[in-house]
Amino acid sequence: MKAYVFPGQGSQFSGMGKDLYENNAQARALFDKANEILGFEITKVMFEGTDEELKQTDVTQPAIFLHSVILASTIENFQPDMVAGHSLGEFSALVAAGALAFEDALRLVAKRADAMQRACVISPSTMAAVLGLDDAKIEEICASIEGEVVVAANFNCPGQVVISGTHEGVRLAGEKLKEAGAKRVLPLPVGGAFHSPLMEPAREELAAAIASTAFSTPRCPIYQNVNAQAATEIETIKENLIAQLTAPVRWTQSVRAMVADGATEFVECGPGKVLQGLVKKIASEVNTAGV
Repeated sequence: MKAYVFPGQGSQFSGMGKDLYENNAQARALFDKANEILGFEITKVMFEGTDEELKQTDVTQPAIFLHSVILASTIENFQPDMVAGHSLGEFSALVAAGALAFEDALRLVAKRADAMQRACVISPSTMAAVLGLDDAKIEEICASIEGEVVVAANFNCPGQVVISGTHEGVRLAGEKLKEAGAKRVLPLPVGGAFHSPLMEPAREELAAAIASTAFSTPRCPIYQNVNAQAATEIETIKENLIAQLTAPVRWTQSVRAMVADGATEFVECGPGKVLQGLVKKIASEVNTAGV
């Protein structure tokens, strides 16, 4: 069985999608429509922007979504048996599975990015990657930090977990994690504490936008970040999508669930190769490829 997976923030690069725009009329029409919907020329930033410009959350998220979804739309006989997306990538996966229309999903992604950017301003915060320590130990240490917010936010693969919280919370947890044997604790160049309780203002904004958006039953199961389980019911998908902003991304668990349900091939659709690397570390027996 073939699983298509869609990347999240951090996979962007200058020039992303340019070849698609120049060589495929269908792709070009979708990019032009995206410029119209967003009210600015995101294609200009994607094709020519600096790393700094591409790093702004309100650009990064729609840019990665567009690259992923438009790439998927150019695949002949595109018939995934299952899909999943890492954080933002969950929106790309929903479009690929037919649960969301391209235009509606792009508006939600833009709303989500703006809301997350605002939440970062309200609560200055950060994230850090923790390498070489057991998941349960990381959760235990985060829970032991008093008076600050810090949580395990991304379970990316065994031995790689991202923590998220206030600057002081992440610093204190980082010290304890190193004492407990973490090989490295690397601060990440992000605008705030994604997938933590500090994203609550953004979650409320996104919930209102999702409530007024039309969803359809997907043509294949989507394995969602919040619980790493296959979902096909519209209401379940919507609830999980909203909860995702303040809950951890259970990527390790999602890939394992997909393998348990029969996935033997994982195809990454979007910029970069981050997910192919993570999938190989989680399930070395499966085949991985990029579009």
